[in-house]
Amino acid sequence: MDLDSVLIRLKSHTPKILGSERFSKYAVLLPLLKKEDGIHVLFEIRSLELRRQPGEICFPGGRIDAQDMDEEGAAIRETVEELGINKINVTNVFPLDYMISPFGMILYPFVGYINNHETIKPNPAEVGEIFTVPLSFFIHNEPEIYRVALKPEPEGNFPFDLIPGGQKYNWRARGMDEYFYRYGDKAIWGLTARILSHFIEIIR
Repeated sequence: MDLDSVLIRLKSHTPKILGSERFSKYAVLLPLLKKEDGIHVLFEIRSLELRRQPGEICFPGGRIDAQDMDEEGAAIRETVEELGINKINVTNVFPLDYMISPFGMILYPFVGYINNHETIKPNPAEVGEIFTVPLSFFIHNEPEIYRVALKPEPEGNFPFDLIPGGQKYNWRARGMDEYFYRYGDKAIWGLTARILSHFIEIIR
């Protein structure tokens, strides 16, 4: 391959996150609604019939499908499907920072306002129940943060003879922070709490 061929390939390349084509891509919506005492954040409790994370607290959302126009469209579609509302009642949608998890997932979070929230009829196949928390609670209460260590474990046929130090190689310690909010008997944690914390940082 000559230099001109190399340069042509480089000029036509659009940078992206390396390996992102193998990542699962999801979009979620942090729903806001207005009650008598002010703005609330709406949460779902996942149906106990679901295979993945049954009974956990989350925001509406799911995997981005081929028919979705973009990440925002996916977040709105999932919200409409899970809350049983009309698409026109999801307004003022704004993106938050997207997140890359250490488990091969890219998450695109958005914030949106739910009009006519009295019409919400959760889809029982996906949503066990819903509840709301006053936005002021999160503004005045910091999340609890706990560190989780991620230990590297090379597979059995890993070629230790090809790296300095071999089996004694000093792997860089890695970890992740898990966020928690406690509200009554509810524990809001994980990516849901992390998205919520990021949102609160922005509006403060």
